[in-house]
Amino acid sequence: MQPDIPVVFLVFAGLFGLLIGSFLNVCIYRIPRDVSVVVPRSFCPECGAQIAWFDNIPLLSYTMLRGRCRACAKPIGFRYPTVELATAVLFVWTVAGYGLTLSTAKWLLFEAILVVLFFTDLEERILPDEFTIGGSIAGLIFAFFLPVPGSMADLLVPGASPLVSSLFDAVVGASLLAVPIAVLGFLWSKVRRREALGLGDVKLLILLGIFLGLEKGIVAVLVGSVGGAVIGLLYIVFTRKRASTYELPLGSFMCVGAVAIPLISKL
Repeated sequence: MQPDIPVVFLVFAGLFGLLIGSFLNVCIYRIPRDVSVVVPRSFCPECGAQIAWFDNIPLLSYTMLRGRCRACAKPIGFRYPTVELATAVLFVWTVAGYGLTLSTAKWLLFEAILVVLFFTDLEERILPDEFTIGGSIAGLIFAFFLPVPGSMADLLVPGASPLVSSLFDAVVGASLLAVPIAVLGFLWSKVRRREALGLGDVKLLILLGIFLGLEKGIVAVLVGSVGGAVIGLLYIVFTRKRASTYELPLGSFMCVGAVAIPLISKL
């Protein structure tokens, strides 16, 4: 933790994370269904009843309602408080580590994007362009002001200006993460005669390369892939699903690997 960060700022970071998490829940549910995230107001996905403001307070309302809709008494998905709490924890951790800086804004945005992508891939096997492509554009904008982690620019374009080095590391990171894996996925799909890697996964790799650079991006992908393979295998064994037909949410696991990088190492 940065010693000069007052506790009150961490409290505000947590509260802000809860509010953002509530909005991320809206995105997770609505974007895969092509529903506007602005209108209509929040509603129960089971009965369609609009949710009053006092039933839409992050964490607190879920607890007071005991996890059930006030109108129809159907269970509210546990994903809702999970997203809100996870986002709050990530925001507090980031502010504690990076202080009140532009880097904090970059990593808060990165984490919020990954939270959405984790759950949309886990629940719907979808990685929405609004967050993969939109996030990549945002990452490139940040690259103009903050150096992208990596050493490729130092090796290949020594003496380049900080701006050129940052953009170079972003582009190289995105290209070398996405292209080789996309080619391998394409070839494996031809051998297995079924999709092994979706286009959304490729776009996610581009996003990770732009934000994390090549070296950190590789670590994120390796951690996510190995973790996904182990958990996926255990899931198949215990649920007795067919390995040949089960679709592993690889993007979700890569999001877990990626979200940990700026938290455990100062970038």
